Amino acid sequence: MGQSTSEGHLFVGGKVFLHTQQPGLETEPQFGDALYVRDGVIEHVGFKDDDAISKCRAAGAVVHELNGRTVLPGFVDGHIHLLRLGQSLKKVGLDHCENLDDVRKAIKEHALANPDEPRVLCKGWMRYMCKPLASLIDDLDPRPIYVDSKDLHTTWCSSPALEEIDADNLKDPEGGKIERDANGNATGAFEEAAVFTIIWPFLASVSSEKDREEMVQSAIEAYNASGYTGAIDMAMEEQAWATLLNMKKKQSLPFRLAAYWLMRPSTSEADCLAQVDRAIEVYKQLNAEDSPNLHVVGIKLVCDGIIDACTAYLSEPYLKGAEAKKASTGEPFWSGNILKAVVHKADAAGMQVALHAIGDAAITMAIDALSTCSPKNRHRVEHLELASSRDAKRLGELGITASVQPVHADPWILRAWPGLLGHRCERAFPYREFSDGGAPLALGSDSPTSPWDIMANVYVAATRKSYRNTKYDEVVNYNFRLGICESVVAASYGSARSVFWDKRLGSLEPGKVADLTIWDMDWKEDKLLGATVKETWFNGEKVWSV
Repeated sequence: MGQSTSEGHLFVGGKVFLHTQQPGLETEPQFGDALYVRDGVIEHVGFKDDDAISKCRAAGAVVHELNGRTVLPGFVDGHIHLLRLGQSLKKVGLDHCENLDDVRKAIKEHALANPDEPRVLCKGWMRYMCKPLASLIDDLDPRPIYVDSKDLHTTWCSSPALEEIDADNLKDPEGGKIERDANGNATGAFEEAAVFTIIWPFLASVSSEKDREEMVQSAIEAYNASGYTGAIDMAMEEQAWATLLNMKKKQSLPFRLAAYWLMRPSTSEADCLAQVDRAIEVYKQLNAEDSPNLHVVGIKLVCDGIIDACTAYLSEPYLKGAEAKKASTGEPFWSGNILKAVVHKADAAGMQVALHAIGDAAITMAIDALSTCSPKNRHRVEHLELASSRDAKRLGELGITASVQPVHADPWILRAWPGLLGHRCERAFPYREFSDGGAPLALGSDSPTSPWDIMANVYVAATRKSYRNTKYDEVVNYNFRLGICESVVAASYGSARSVFWDKRLGSLEPGKVADLTIWDMDWKEDKLLGATVKETWFNGEKVWSV
């Protein structure tokens, strides 16, 4: 870490982003050229000729010449899975693959290059590449092979993997499915709740506490290097929480984490309410005042699946689906009555509620459940990928945060959508309507399902073009785009506000904590993908630099 000094740090000679609390599509950024930090707090933001700047320079502040670079706030990822991210950093990526041959080649090469790993772990597979059948990868390596789908809603297993988790004798969890043949034997795919109630806990259990701590540390280092000083974890559970508490006792991490406790779907209301009781216990264990950098803020419920797997809950049937045998709308993972009971109990306890909802019917269901809750708790809906115009308006009316991940709107990964949805693609990712309707925006990446590059997220939000394949010319619903300034604020202040961090974090303002990032960037749409982070400062100290 950088050295703290009683005289403070003075940043001059560049552009310092001035906070705009409610930017819109056409909002242009405003910049100062000087920033003064002392004892971990921002004391002045303005211009080099300001009296305050002259005084701190005269008092011996350490001067940092920006050389034309841009100072932005420390960013807060509005939606991540921290432990999963740490695990994924060692997995072989399949994002570049287009078909089964590509997938097999990538897995085989990784397996040969890593002979001592007990399992072959992969990530980034998508359904258009091939079917998730164990028989298609069994010959690649005798070790168990686990392949995460890009969205983390499916895990594709080889036969040795199915054997070590005893898949044939497992029951389908509520809200999830283990794909089976006519004889009831598992064929390789674990879907939806079967992933986060079976696969995730198993893989966590076979890693040591030391391994898990190293995973978290690696994830934080990767995030600092990308310009993040904090994040919101959207699937906290017992094992990950225990690891974070152990790390908190041992060291001070250069990262802030607000977490939502993951609820397992169940048809038993008593079981679901007992889960809320446990979440309330953890919520009270560490509060924001006593532990501002690590605490549970609420609960998270997954209301439906995803479009590509035809598991997102729609108001009208999918047109087709790779596995569909009949017209289907997908199904909600929670009954309406139990969803409302869980949400209301958490709300009454003062907790925040986050609801994953992708299909239009799921979004309506989620907003209905939150509509009778207290707006003071700043509840939120995650993803909102196919919202109706009515529901887009309701978000703002009810003060519900629209937690969105523009990287999921990348046209390159939406090529299957027209065949599944037809004309309904015209409603895909209607961010403009959320913002114009007054909904608070929080931008996130959903890593590790997507890359966590901040400016790639801003680029897709502002252009609706692909950053994964810049040669791909398709633009998805340009009328729903956000402005650059609007996106940057939503990815910093907006995410901070969503978990009540906005009085301390998310913007460069006097009195706030000195979390900041220094960028080499050009504030133009076609230049955003060339932006690079040069330094990340946490609590007034430099924690990462090129």
